[in-house]
Amino acid sequence: MPGTVTRIGVTGHRSIPTSILPAVRSGMRRQLGGERGLEALSSLAAGADQLFANIALDKGIPVTAVIPGMDYEAHLGGDEAQSAYRRLLKACAHRVDLPVEPTHERAYLAAGRWIVDHADQLVAVWDGHPARGVGGTGDVVAYARSTGVPVTVLWEPGVRRDP
Repeated sequence: MPGTVTRIGVTGHRSIPTSILPAVRSGMRRQLGGERGLEALSSLAAGADQLFANIALDKGIPVTAVIPGMDYEAHLGGDEAQSAYRRLLKACAHRVDLPVEPTHERAYLAAGRWIVDHADQLVAVWDGHPARGVGGTGDVVAYARSTGVPVTVLWEPGVRRDP
């Protein structure tokens, strides 16, 4: 149908081991390639979210920033991650600010669920292990699978995530 947009969301770890970074980048490019009418959904967190948004923007794909309801920027990590967040946010086509949640973890989970609820598919940079906290990558992947949203996992078997 003309005018149909395919929305691809992302979830993933903040720390991606250097050994698999080329494969993750390549996998993201593959997921965001070839098809017209794409939109990327990302919370713009350090790591997988920012990488995905950068690749989408490089390909001319509009990005919707999904901002957890809290003082999000202050919890993104160091100056480099915050600067990248601000730069990406300015480049986004749309911004969704979620209602304030009682905890940061609940805010992350709400953002992950919003992305899944509005995505046609989900790209997960995920080591396959349970989330380290509520709203982590494992929780978002489990939610996507429980709702029937297709998930493409980008990770190399046997590679351990940094602590």
